[in-house]
Amino acid sequence: MSQSPSFAPGTVWLVGAGPGDPELLTRKAERLIAAADIVFYDALVGPGIIDLVPAATERVGVGKRSGRHSKDQATINDLLLAAALAGKRVVRLKGGDPSIFGRSTEEIEHLAAHGVPVHVCPGVTAASAAAASASVSLTLRGVARQLTLVTAHTRGPGALDLDWAALASDATLAIYMGRAAAAEIARELIAAGRSPTTPVLIAVDISLPTERITRGELSSLAFMVEAISDDDPTLLLIGDAVARRGRSVSRPRAAPQPTSAASR
Repeated sequence: MSQSPSFAPGTVWLVGAGPGDPELLTRKAERLIAAADIVFYDALVGPGIIDLVPAATERVGVGKRSGRHSKDQATINDLLLAAALAGKRVVRLKGGDPSIFGRSTEEIEHLAAHGVPVHVCPGVTAASAAAASASVSLTLRGVARQLTLVTAHTRGPGALDLDWAALASDATLAIYMGRAAAAEIARELIAAGRSPTTPVLIAVDISLPTERITRGELSSLAFMVEAISDDDPTLLLIGDAVARRGRSVSRPRAAPQPTSAASR
């Protein structure tokens, strides 16, 4: 593979599988999958991508669906390490991009601490794929100059620990795993100053044949998710930039700027 580290025995690659459509894999990701001796994959990796794994390659499902992990993170770390120390070429397939809510740092640090070479192949994240499917932009000149990525997944019961005042600015919000917390998200954003009429886009099974996109307003978010199963991978896009084409956008009141990286 040109311009990238070689895939030597005893090496681990964390590979972004994207949102599910095999055609959204990078060329590097496809080459790495084809060269692997063993592939560990998450539950959210699309079946069409799993089908690309050669028949002779060992496949190990490690779960990792929100709220229901078939294997805990420490076990996954040890499985990767054992395979690498056995001299195998190891691919760890992660849905979306490994560096966005993928817990890649924990796996990288565990492997590096034992002297195992580990590299990352980025993938298309769900927010980008959803915007493409809906023909909208995540940023918009004069309307949304920032994009904030948020996870609504928590380690246990209780309210989300988020800076709602910062999130109430005019940035576009991409909220991963947001279905269960939809009512709380809408309530807190509106209380912090976000307009109840702020456009909302709900994306389910993005890029797959079962893809669904639902549009509405922030005030209706809790009602909109009622038809979505707990098992469905769900992304929430919130902000004036995701309004339908031709719709006028509202101007929410000024609020503190979020601490996320500005879009480029």
